Amino acid sequence: MSTIDEFMEALTLEPLGEDRYCATSLPSEHGIVFGGQLLAQSVMAGLAGQDGKTVKTLHTVFARGAQPDTPLDVTVERMHAGRSVASSTVTISQGDTICTRSLVLLSADEDDVIRHADEPRGGSRPEDVAGDIRGEGVWEIGIVGAVDISDPDLVGPAELDVWVRFAGAPDNPATDQALVAYSTDGFLIGTAMRPHAGVGQAQAHQTLSTGVLSHTLTYHEPCPAREWHLLQQVSAYAGHGRSYGRGDIFRANGQLAASFVQDAMIRARSGGAGKL
Repeated sequence: MSTIDEFMEALTLEPLGEDRYCATSLPSEHGIVFGGQLLAQSVMAGLAGQDGKTVKTLHTVFARGAQPDTPLDVTVERMHAGRSVASSTVTISQGDTICTRSLVLLSADEDDVIRHADEPRGGSRPEDVAGDIRGEGVWEIGIVGAVDISDPDLVGPAELDVWVRFAGAPDNPATDQALVAYSTDGFLIGTAMRPHAGVGQAQAHQTLSTGVLSHTLTYHEPCPAREWHLLQQVSAYAGHGRSYGRGDIFRANGQLAASFVQDAMIRARSGGAGKL
């Protein structure tokens, strides 16, 4: 149950040299660093030294799990730095083991030539989940319809709408992008499990081996992390021990703020669950 100060500490990269940093991790009940934290830290590393730009797209491949009690080594390789667009590669490792590698595209703000944006489906509002908020510390989560994605006996469509916010998060564009990235990692595996009786996230690391393999996030508009924002998610495919899902993030006023896609692993552990 992390505090906002603990989140900010994990997002603070300690310089070790030119484009090299050290970072700490939030506590983890599974003994593995939550992938959303690594996404958030990759955002912060990509932004370092890129004044006047924000992250446009983050594409991350998860190679190995990271241990929460071991410092993270963060290395940035700057590929291009132009007036309106820049790009970097961010690698997070522990010792000789690479945990994640991200391609970070950054962009300066520009005027519209054309504009359109999707609108959220349905009419859900933050107050609809006010009576059923579960907290991961300051990360407040309200699942529309009170769906329990951990329950293997609960079956429904491969869709999930989740309201989230980080209570007390600072008013800062960089940490806003990092914390929004943090949230996008947590729900698409559970979304893929929903149509399948006898399968739920409670079985992860028990009878099922699950984990994110790659994750791509594109920002469209600013999204203050301290305000409620809606993750509308759908899993279009699951099979061959893998799942694929995508989502959109909408602010409470209905503005589309970001979109993301994820490839993940869902497979039976030895002696575990049967056919998915």
